[in-house]
Amino acid sequence: MDARKRIALVAHDEMKPKLIAWATTHKATLEKHHLYGTGTTGSLLTAKVGLDVTCLKSGPLGGDLEMGNLIVNDGLDILIFFWDPMTAQPHDVDVKALLRISAVQNIPIACNQASADFFITSTLFQREYTPNLPDYNTYINRIVQDAS
Repeated sequence: MDARKRIALVAHDEMKPKLIAWATTHKATLEKHHLYGTGTTGSLLTAKVGLDVTCLKSGPLGGDLEMGNLIVNDGLDILIFFWDPMTAQPHDVDVKALLRISAVQNIPIACNQASADFFITSTLFQREYTPNLPDYNTYINRIVQDAS
C-alpha cells in the first residue's frame, strides 16, 4: 500500500451530511490521496467539499458492487463507509457483500466517524504499509464432494 492511498468514501443517505462534515474537517489530508465514491456520495463530496472524487454508480444501482470489484482487483486500500444501522436499505445484500469482501481482502474498514477519525490520524495513513494478505490456498484447494 503506497503512502498515497486509494480511499473509498461511501455513506447511506441519512449519513451523507456526517460524511460531508467529516471530509470537510479532513480535506487537507484527504486531497493527498486518490478518492473514490459511490455516485451520489462522490458527487456531493466534490460539490460541497471540493474534493476530486472518482465517482462510480450510485450504491443501489451497482456502485457497491463496483467498489467490491475494485477491492478484489487490488484497486482500493481503505473503505470509509458511514453506514446507517438504524434504517433498512433496499440494497442491503450489496452492502453486506462490500463489507464481506473488504474483510476477505484485509482492507481496513471504517464504518462510523470514530473509526474514520482513528484511521485518518494514524501514522500508517500517511506512509507506505504492507498488510498481511490472507492465504486462502487451503480453501481454494479443498476437496468438494460431488452432489450427484
